[in-house]
Amino acid sequence: MISWRELRLSRGVRPDWPAACGLAGGVIADAIAGDPARCHPVALFGQAMTALERRVYADQLAPGVGYAAAGVLLGAGPLLLAAQLSTSPAARAAVTAAATWTAVASRSLSAAAEQIRTALLAGDLANARQLLPALCGRDPEFLGGAEITRAVVESLAENTSDAIVAPLIWGGLAGPAGLSGYRAVNTMDAIVGHHSPRYERFGWASARLDDVANWAPARVTALLAAVCSPVVSGRPSVTWQAASRYGPRHPSPNAGWCEAAFAGALGVRLGGTLSYAGRTEYRPVIGSGRAPQPADITRAIRLSRAVTASSTALAAALAAAGSSDLSREGRRNVTRRPR
Repeated sequence: MISWRELRLSRGVRPDWPAACGLAGGVIADAIAGDPARCHPVALFGQAMTALERRVYADQLAPGVGYAAAGVLLGAGPLLLAAQLSTSPAARAAVTAAATWTAVASRSLSAAAEQIRTALLAGDLANARQLLPALCGRDPEFLGGAEITRAVVESLAENTSDAIVAPLIWGGLAGPAGLSGYRAVNTMDAIVGHHSPRYERFGWASARLDDVANWAPARVTALLAAVCSPVVSGRPSVTWQAASRYGPRHPSPNAGWCEAAFAGALGVRLGGTLSYAGRTEYRPVIGSGRAPQPADITRAIRLSRAVTASSTALAAALAAAGSSDLSREGRRNVTRRPR
């Protein structure tokens, strides 16, 4: 009987260990150093797309589609070229690690949540309100301690998918270009993908593209949260049941799965009234537990870190499994002179 390894070799598939090591190395770099202090590529991309918006904006779908297409090309193009030019294993690993480091934001996410937790425990609501916009876009002015705590746990859940699992999954499937392309899509959604009179039509393409890019990663996040739930004294079956039951009730096709999984793992209740840019929204209640407390922020951070570790392993496995002789030949051909 032919083995799985022999079948892979017969089809020209070889483990791409440089890509796998690069993904793991980038996550480790983020855990140690955090986001780059200056000239962060995501921030520079956001500035470029904001400038482009000012030039091409019109309250129509077509300009928004062009804007989204230009953003994907700008985000993924340079890394696609860099990956093709990286012919040595060390160079491929370095490019992948650099792209991963700038795309993943695990340390900054945990640090922002921890700062708010510290302020809440000290009874410093003014400071907690001041810190909240670094984590989510809600109006913090009139929020009390309970509402801020809920906002932090919900944002930790959603951003564990958006800023950690999703870029890693795309990196594992499509390499550095997948990492940077995903971050481009997610950043454009943050800039123009809002339900507002200005962006309802222009931002439609960016918002829908972000929904598509996050569909699978959000559900992978929920599954990994279920697997990792024992680190916060949760139960995998209960966590997954909460995700599958409450996730589809959320107005977002993706965020609800992450929030519901965290609610199930932590044994808390999320959802309810919130305010964005002066507009009040009501989100369905997610979970059947108690209201979250500041100590649950620490537990949510622990769960987010566990999901980060498991998604890193998954992405590295995808990268290792996804290389073929054809793709390697394409990289070699970049440096060959025509005969």
